[in-house]
Order: sequence, then structure tokens, then C-alpha cells
Amino acid sequence: MEGTPHGSLSGDTMKEVDHFDEFSDAEKARLEGTVWRKLDRWVLPVCTIFYLLSFLDRSNIANARVAGMQTSLKMSNYQYSIALTMTYVPYIATEFPSNLLLKYVGPRWMLPTMVTIWGLVATMQGVVTSYSGLLACRFFLGLMEGGLFPGLVLYMSFFYPRERLQIRVATFFASASLSGAFSGLLAAAIMNINGKGGRPGWAWIFIIEGMFTFLFGLIAFLILPNSPATARFFSTKERNYVMAKLKADGAVAGDDKSDGFKWIEVIRCCQSIHVWLLAPVLFFLGTTLYGLAYFEPTIVTGLGYTGNKAQLMSAPPFAFAFVVSMITAVISDRYKCRGFMLIFFSVCNLVGFIMFYASKSNHVRYGSLFLTISGSYCGAPPVITWVANNSAPHVRRATSVAIAFIMTNSGGILATWLLGSLSPAPNYTKATITFIIMSVGMVVLSSATLAYLWHQNRLKAERRQCGTPEDEPEGLGDQSAWFIYNL
Repeated sequence: MEGTPHGSLSGDTMKEVDHFDEFSDAEKARLEGTVWRKLDRWVLPVCTIFYLLSFLDRSNIANARVAGMQTSLKMSNYQYSIALTMTYVPYIATEFPSNLLLKYVGPRWMLPTMVTIWGLVATMQGVVTSYSGLLACRFFLGLMEGGLFPGLVLYMSFFYPRERLQIRVATFFASASLSGAFSGLLAAAIMNINGKGGRPGWAWIFIIEGMFTFLFGLIAFLILPNSPATARFFSTKERNYVMAKLKADGAVAGDDKSDGFKWIEVIRCCQSIHVWLLAPVLFFLGTTLYGLAYFEPTIVTGLGYTGNKAQLMSAPPFAFAFVVSMITAVISDRYKCRGFMLIFFSVCNLVGFIMFYASKSNHVRYGSLFLTISGSYCGAPPVITWVANNSAPHVRRATSVAIAFIMTNSGGILATWLLGSLSPAPNYTKATITFIIMSVGMVVLSSATLAYLWHQNRLKAERRQCGTPEDEPEGLGDQSAWFIYNL
């Protein structure tokens, strides 16, 4: 089975951009200074806002809980965990098929449609009057949001070469930590209209934030391009340059046939050792990340802060993580050190959870949140980019990114129970011990992946000395001796 990607280049156009070396040095220098800035103005902000809204609409239930939702709907802690889990079941189920469909339906239509519909669903959470109504909203919220993050990572790989990808992925993923800070501050402000229209403050959190998502989804239909081949803000020369650069980098194949859907590429992805070495890392990271996303306001409440003070104090650790994520993404892209960054933030996670477990001081425990939230939120961009960078062609990359997010969000399911029911507040002893063990596992497996890819690059270097690209069979993708794994 093969498909023709939506918005792909024609055969004639592809011939025009067949060789990156055909551009003169002067042209390359001029275009390098132009094309990426244009993409950063037109594509990156939309992706960033999409993901900020996604995380905001999924995790603001934590702020609503602190604002009185659990009491109003007469929910137990067990029922709260069920509500969170209800989001993740359809969320995980849609990730793989959504990623395979993205290029064929067209990102311009698929991504804004998802955003617009889940904005309506998020708004409806503010008008529910029963626990069953909340469960229904959380199910459809997960169904609509599930394909977004893997879809955004895949979408960005349509536009940026591998060495430029992490800073962009980090930019929109850092909006998740920014949304954590923004959500607390916004919730504190919205609580001032508690009782307006006969609705409690927690309901207005859902209504106001959901309506903004709905409106932005409609606007995005007018902005988002499908691919560099159809981007209206590029001149013909710029468009050809970007496509030649992506082809030279191995980010896209040389023709539609190579990037068309084939089940054999799904199977080859499932046989990739580096994907499965990182799969447990993604599960561990998802558990810690979503545990903190959904329970950090409650953890802060357990440290002695209440009401609006708890909402406000939940913001600084996320704001700190946002700044750290942007700085380290620049370093990672410049020096191509995804693995080392992942190991560093895994160690940050480990130190932070040990501090929370070992200390009884509320100040020390609050300080530990800066390490754990930075470790979790800043560790995600390098590992996701690492997976995407080292998978080719398109279908193999789409599959590996989908596997990455299935593992991450499966960790999210565990987090909803680990901190929600299995490990009581305020010490969360069982959860913290589990997070410490997971952090150790992240360090070990990340180091093993780094060693494996370094060894594979050495073997590929030996193969390059004994032949030419023409000697290789077609369709090797990332297994080609001329595809160098990013470390």
C-alpha cells in the first residue's frame, strides 16, 4: 500500500531541488539567513500556541481541583484519578493512526480541526454539573488532543533539518512548562469572578481557557501551511532551498514513493534497537512529567500554601523550567548532544526526588520542585528530538514518534494513580521512591542508547570507506551508512 502525501512536491519541482550543492556559497549564506527566520515567524509560533493550549486544557483540572471542583462534584480521590485516566485511554489510542494520517489528510486541515473541537470540549467542562459529565468531557478531550504532540513533532520535521529541530521542539514543548506557570497565575485571577453567572470560579477556569482555544483553532486554518512546498511565504528559490536542505540532511526522501506509506517501514521501525532502548525512558519521563503536571498544585498545597497563594506558588518552578529548557535546547542543537542533555536532566530528576524524599522541610521540598520539574520538562525535548532525528524515512519516523508518545502517555496513566490514590499526600512516599527508581533507569538507559548509537556510527564509518551510496540497496533509511545518527 502506498499513498501520495498531501502537499508534496511534483516530480519537476523535485528535480529542481535534487542537489543541495547546486546552490552557490553566497546563495546558501543569504538563504540560511532568511528561510529559517520565515519559518520561525509563520510556523513555530502556531505550533507553540497549539501545544501550550493543549497542555493548559489538559492539566488545568489540577487548578480547578484546588479551586473547589472536587468538592462541588462530590468526587473522591479515586474518582479524580479515574477522570484523569479517562483522558489518556483515547489519547494513546489515537496517536499512531493520527501520525500516519497527518501527511495525507494535510496538517493545515487536521491540526486546526483537532484544536477547534477540543476547545469546545474543554469549555464544556465548565458547565458540567455531575461527575459523569466530567468523565464524558475528559474522554473526548483525550480523543481530540491525542494526535497533537506527535503530530507537531512530525510536522516540524517537514520543515527543519535535523540539527535545527530540537530548539524548535523545545520552544513549543517549553510552552508546557510555561502553561504550568500561566495556568496557576490565570487560575488565581479567574477566581476573582467566582459566582459570576451563577458559576463557581473553577468552572470559569475551564470556560475562559477553552473558548480561547476554540477561537485560536479557527484562526489557525488561515495561517498554517501543509509543507515547505506549499508555503505561501516562501519565494520559489527559498522553497527549493529548504527542500534541497531537507533532502541533503535525510529529513525527507528524494521522491514521494520513498516517503509513501508502506507497512514494511512500520515493521522496520519496530525492529530499531535505539527506539526500544528509549521506550522505557519515555515511559519513566511521562510518569514523572504528568505526575507533576497534574499534582504539583496539590503538592504545593501540602507544603502549607492555601487558596490563591497555592495557585501563585505553583507557578515559579514551571517558569524556571521554561528558561532552562530554552537555554539547553540551543546548546543541544549547536553541539548535537541530545543524549548528554537527556542524561543531565535525568540526574536533575534524581537529585530533586531524593531531596523531596529525604527532607521534612517544606522549603527544601518546594526547592526540589525546581529540579524535578526542570528535569522532567527539559528532558522531554531532547529525547523526543533524538527519536525523530534518528528515524528515516517518513513512515519510520512517524511510527517511532508515535511509539515515543504512546510510551510517554502510558506513563501518564500510571502517574494519575501513583500520586492520586496509591501514595497519599502530603509525603507521597511510594510515588517518590518510584520516581527515584525511574530516574536511575533513565540515566542507565540513556547512557546505553548513547553508547549504542556511537558504536553504530563507527560501524557506518567503516562501511563508507568500502563503498559509495550507489552501492547500497534503496530504502535503507536510517540504516544507510550515509545516515549518521545524532548523539
